[in-house]
Amino acid sequence: MANDKDTLKEALDEFDLCVEHETDNRSAALEDIRFALLDEQWPAEIVKQRELEGRPCLTINKTRQFIKQVVNNGRRNKPAIKVHPADSKADPKTAEIISGLIRNIEYTSNADVAYDTGLEFAVAGGFGYWRVTADYADEDSFDMDLGIGRISNPFSVYGDPYSTAADSSDWNTAFITDLLTEELFESKYKGAEKVDWDIGEYAELGENWREGKKIVVAERWKRNEVKKKIVRLSDGRIVQADWYHGAAPEAEGLTIKDILDSMGITVTGERETKGWKVKQQIMSGAEILEENDWLGKYIPIVPIYGEEVNVEGKRYLRSLHRSGKDAQRSFNYWRTTTTELVALAPKAPYIGPVGAFVTDAEKWATANTTSHAFLEYDAVPEAGNMPPQRQPFSGVPAGPLQEALNASDDMKAIFGMYDASMGARSNETSGVAINQRKMQGDMSNFHFIDNQARAIAHTGRILIDLIPHYYSQARIIRVMGLDNKPQNVPINQPIPGTEQMYNLALGKYDLTVSTGPSFASQREEAAYQMTEFIRAFPAAAPLIGDLLAKNQDWPEADEIARRLQSVLPPQVQGQNPQVQQMQQQIQQMSQNMANLGQQLQQEKADKALEARKLDIDAYKAESDRLKVMGGGMTPEQVQIMVMQTIQQVLQSPDVLPMQPMQAMHQMPNGQMMPNAAMPPQMPQGAPPMPPNGPPNPTMNQPQPPQGGFFTPGASQ
Repeated sequence: MANDKDTLKEALDEFDLCVEHETDNRSAALEDIRFALLDEQWPAEIVKQRELEGRPCLTINKTRQFIKQVVNNGRRNKPAIKVHPADSKADPKTAEIISGLIRNIEYTSNADVAYDTGLEFAVAGGFGYWRVTADYADEDSFDMDLGIGRISNPFSVYGDPYSTAADSSDWNTAFITDLLTEELFESKYKGAEKVDWDIGEYAELGENWREGKKIVVAERWKRNEVKKKIVRLSDGRIVQADWYHGAAPEAEGLTIKDILDSMGITVTGERETKGWKVKQQIMSGAEILEENDWLGKYIPIVPIYGEEVNVEGKRYLRSLHRSGKDAQRSFNYWRTTTTELVALAPKAPYIGPVGAFVTDAEKWATANTTSHAFLEYDAVPEAGNMPPQRQPFSGVPAGPLQEALNASDDMKAIFGMYDASMGARSNETSGVAINQRKMQGDMSNFHFIDNQARAIAHTGRILIDLIPHYYSQARIIRVMGLDNKPQNVPINQPIPGTEQMYNLALGKYDLTVSTGPSFASQREEAAYQMTEFIRAFPAAAPLIGDLLAKNQDWPEADEIARRLQSVLPPQVQGQNPQVQQMQQQIQQMSQNMANLGQQLQQEKADKALEARKLDIDAYKAESDRLKVMGGGMTPEQVQIMVMQTIQQVLQSPDVLPMQPMQAMHQMPNGQMMPNAAMPPQMPQGAPPMPPNGPPNPTMNQPQPPQGGFFTPGASQ
C-alpha cells in the first residue's frame, strides 16, 4: 500500500499522545501486577543487601487471595445480556432470537475467558480489555460470524485520551500494539520482502516503535463523524442510501434498488443524518501496511476498569490492593524478623568448667552449627563431674509477632474483607451473622463486579449494532437458551409452515444486563433450598418433587421429573377436578363396554362351536345310515353318493359360511375329505357313470327331509 504521509503523521501523533496520557496509570498498574501476582514485594536494593548478608527476605503474599476472592466472585456471578424491543418495528420474539444469538457468540468464542482475563487485570492492575471480532464461519463459507476475543496483555492497548464515558463507548481512537521480530515482520506484512533496517524510515523509528531488533506493529482504530443519507422503505426498514443504490451481491449489473423494485418495495422517505465511520489500519512507525472498513459505529475494543478516580480532569485507574501494599510489606518484614530471631539468631553457648571441652574440642566448637551424634567432655573433679550446660532459650520477642498481626488486620480493613469473607473461622457463630459478614465483604468490592457488568453491556451494544450487518442474509443460525440448550433457527426467510419471519435488520433493540449466579449455580442453589424446605415441611415433597429432580445433575433427572409430574394432583397440574372426574367416568364406561364386547364375542364363539358339534353328530348319523343302506353297493358307488350329498348340503343357504366346508375337510377320524368344490372322480377301473348320474339303489328307501341333514336345528 502506498504511504499516505498525512495519515501516517496523524496516526503517529495520536499514538504519542496516548502513550503520554497513560504513562502514570500504566507504570502504577505494572507495579501492582508484579507486586500481587509475581510476589515482587521487596525493594530490589533491600533484597540485594540481605542476600549479601545472608539474611532472610520472606514474601508471604496475602494480597493474591484477596484478588482471587473478587475475581472468582465475578466468575460465579456472570452478567447476562438480555435484548428488548426498542420501537414499534421490533419484534419481542426476534429480540429473544438476538439474545440467543449473543449467547451463542459468547459460547462459541469462549467469551468467559475474555471476561475473566479482563476482570483479573482490572482488579490486579486497574484496567483490562477484550475485543469483538468478525471472521468467516468456515473455511469454505461466505457467511461471517461475530466473536469475542480476549486480550491477554492489557499493556498492548492504548485508548482515547479524551474519553469521558464510564464504559469508553465514546472512543474515537485506539491502538493495539504487537512486538515482532524483523524476520516475522517481513514474512507477515512484506511478503518476505527484505527491509533495509539500517537506513531510511525504519532506521529512524523512535523508541515507541522499535525495541532493539524488534519492531512494533500497531492496529489503529479510528472513528470519524460523517454525514450520511438514509432512506425509509415501504416494508418499514431504514437503510443507508449508499447501500440502497449499491451493487447487489451475486447479481451482476443489478443494484439492490433494482431487486427491491422487483419485489414491490419502494422508498417512502429520505433524509440526511449524522453517523460514524470506523476504519482499521495496520501500521508500523514507518508506513501504513493495511486498511479495512468496519461495519459498526463503535470501536470494537472494550475496556474494563478497576477503581476510577478523576482528579482535575485526569483519570486515575486503581487496583484493589494499591492502598494495601504498605500493609503487605509490613507483614512481610515482621514475619521475616520473627523468622530471623527464631531460626537465625546466635545460639546460646555451652557453659562448663575449664578443661571440660578439651576432649573432642573440634565438635564442641561446631555444636551450634552442626548436628553431632554425640559430644564427649572431660570429667573435671573440681566441677563435681557435671557436664557442660547450654543457656536456656529466651523465646521470641512479643513485639514482632504483634506487629505481624497488626499488619494482617490492616490488610483486612483496607480491602474490606474479613475472616468470614475468606472462608476462615471468625467471631461469628450463627449462619446469619456469617452470611452478613460475607455480604459486607462482597459489597466493599462490588464496584469491580459492577464495572464488569458495565463493560459487558457495552459489548452487547456493539453486537446489536453489528448483527444486522453480518446476519443480513437468509441462513440458519444457532441460538442458545438460558439453560445453554442449542436450537437452530432460520433468519431473514419465512419459517416453513408458518407466516413468521425473523428479520434481524428490522427495528431497533436495546439491552439490559443482569448480574447474578450462573444458570448452573442457580440450579444448585434451587436444589439446596428446595431440599431444606422439604426437611422443614415434609408434606410438600409430593408437590415439588418433580421440580427438585429437575434441578439435579443426576443421569435421567428429566425423566424422573416427568414421572413425578405425572402423579401430581389435578389442582397442581392446572386441571378442573370435576372435568377430571368426568374423564375418569368416561374411561370407566369405555372399559366396561370393551369388557361387554369381549363377553359377547366369547358367547358367539361358544354358540358357533356348539353348532359345529351338532353338525358333526349329524354327519356321523348320516354316514351310519348310508352304510346300512349301501350294503349292496360297491365302495366306489358309496363314495360317489357321499360326495353328491355333500355338494347338496354346501349349496344350502342355511349352512354357516365356511364352517361346514372346514368341517368336511377333516373327518372325525382324522381322514381328509376331497374338496367339495371339485367334481367327483371315478376310481380307476370303475364302470362309466350314466348320463343321469350314478345308479341310485336307494330310490325305494325313505329320503331325508328337503335341505339335507346339515341344516342347523333340523329335527332328525
